[in-house]
Amino acid sequence: MRASLEDWNNGRVEIEVGLTARDIDRLITLLQMIKADPSQHFHASSDFVGVSGIGQITFQAQQSNEMDNLTLGGQALGAGEQIKI
Repeated sequence: MRASLEDWNNGRVEIEVGLTARDIDRLITLLQMIKADPSQHFHASSDFVGVSGIGQITFQAQQSNEMDNLTLGGQALGAGEQIKI
């Protein structure tokens, strides 16, 4: 798994996460765990190489009283491309 942080220079940042097939399987398993037991959580942790960057990303079940501030997108497409089914 590899992550990078990009400063958009407008007060926002992008976190990009690259996953291997094995990482995807592990992520699915861990997401299923917190779906089944919302009291659980898990982390994606840095190797802490370098002087700055992402330290840790925590995944947990959202509480019912918390407002959304992110959405999940779909398949990435280029200009004029269509999803092939």
